[in-house]
Amino acid sequence: MTEIISREIHLRRRPVGLPTEATFELVETTVPEPADGEILVRNIWMSVDPYMRGRMIDRKSYTPPFEVGKVLQGGCIGRVIASKHGKFAVGDCVSGMFGWREVWTSDGKGVIKIDPTAAPLQTYLGTLGMPGLTAYVGLLKIGGLKGDETVFVSAAAGAVGSVACQIARIKGCRVVGSAGSDEKVAWLRDEAGVDHAFNYKTVDDIGRELGRACPDGIDLYYDNVGGRHLEAALLRMRDFGRVVACGMIDQYNATAPPPGPSTIIATVFKRLRIQGFIVTDHFDMLGEFHTAMAGWIADNKIKWRETVVEGIENAPKAFLGLFSGSNLGKMLVQVGPD
Repeated sequence: MTEIISREIHLRRRPVGLPTEATFELVETTVPEPADGEILVRNIWMSVDPYMRGRMIDRKSYTPPFEVGKVLQGGCIGRVIASKHGKFAVGDCVSGMFGWREVWTSDGKGVIKIDPTAAPLQTYLGTLGMPGLTAYVGLLKIGGLKGDETVFVSAAAGAVGSVACQIARIKGCRVVGSAGSDEKVAWLRDEAGVDHAFNYKTVDDIGRELGRACPDGIDLYYDNVGGRHLEAALLRMRDFGRVVACGMIDQYNATAPPPGPSTIIATVFKRLRIQGFIVTDHFDMLGEFHTAMAGWIADNKIKWRETVVEGIENAPKAFLGLFSGSNLGKMLVQVGPD
């Protein structure tokens, strides 16, 4: 086998505020044939996720920052095209954190073989992947979800939020969701079965809308946004309510520390619990999650949408689209054919 030409996306410079396409660079490279104990994989799908914005900042965090001048990393699904590894054969479909490139080699560490007959391949980056697991862990383990509760989910039509809404409904809860377009609100209501959904960009006041939607208060708030959503939700929580801090996309591109929620005092007189989490701390729940999700999908209780951008060269556009709300459901990049 000769060397293979592959294209990949590098971090050209660290962004200040909202990244632009100039933050990234498309680079052509050569990938050698695999050595003993290695596999060569051609990517089919890759994921872009909001948390990647944090990795573009040079700071200590739960995961190392991306390096300037080096290829970015993200979830991907690919097919083995050459193998000198005993556990992987040519034709196997695999997932790993080798996205933002067309072809990669690995010694097998962090690579998982997946079943292409169980679900469409890209589903393993969304509903059956990390976003779905994030929703599952956040609701059931961090949030301690119980039946017959009122649950509010922000960014409810996104990859994580849409699954969180549906799991809460399956568990017998009343679900309210916010989203950034009328199309997303309609999908939440008509397809995902959310009890009440609203467009936060067009309502007069998020707090007033939550008051109408949740007259008896909110038991659990699944927060993907922070900012005005969090401020409004805190005042409408029931006593001893729980806030699951999954993400705060509202401030990922802030150039200065935003002010804290002006309603934070509600955590005292309402005796609230706010807990953040990182899904990689809970991979011990992966088997349980896959079993539950497979059953719900078979019973037609979980629906999903995907927004697909084609071509590795358009990965930066797909990533930037996350911050303008251009995606309904999981944002994916199709790198190559199945």
